[in-house]
Amino acid sequence: MAIASKKRGKFITLEGMDGAGKSTHIPTIIAALKARGIEVVSTREPGGTRLGEQLRALLLHDAMHAETETLLMFAARREHIETVITPALKRGAYVLSDRFTDATYAYQCGAKGVSASKIKQLEKWVQGKLQPDLTLLFDVPVEISMKRLITAREPDKFEREDAKFFEKLRSAYLTRAEENPTRFRVIDANQALDKVKVIVENIVSTI
Repeated sequence: MAIASKKRGKFITLEGMDGAGKSTHIPTIIAALKARGIEVVSTREPGGTRLGEQLRALLLHDAMHAETETLLMFAARREHIETVITPALKRGAYVLSDRFTDATYAYQCGAKGVSASKIKQLEKWVQGKLQPDLTLLFDVPVEISMKRLITAREPDKFEREDAKFFEKLRSAYLTRAEENPTRFRVIDANQALDKVKVIVENIVSTI
């Protein structure tokens, strides 16, 4: 008798502007999934691998052309997919990634002007058919995001951008959500932390 193959895991991504608070809710999501007996692999972009973390340091702190940023993001992403994401999904684990390709569309395309068609070509080449099963977009007004960043750690080059950059960034994220309504869940992150936590737990309980 044939043995059934293990069910593929789910791929969950968290997106949002710097200062939106998405990273704060990673422990909540991990706890909710583990309570259901699910193996969780928590990772991030850029990063997630030894090479990815090296590229992350360059991307967050070194000045470079926006298209160079885009290429490096996808180089890190390819390694991430090959060594972390795909193996975990194949063994039935849920992968939780702090940012993925939607961030490239928001930051490099929406805020910095890289052609969407170029990003789409890279996306197809690097990811194939891989897409998140669920994307949580933590949304806050620009002024709230920038206010939170003032009291955060030493800012990286993206966090030091001006309000116009953040306006473009937020708009790009919301457009991505409108274009992919079955995958995205937009969360009003300008609420009390406990309220956002409950919203996150309810959404994750459905996947």
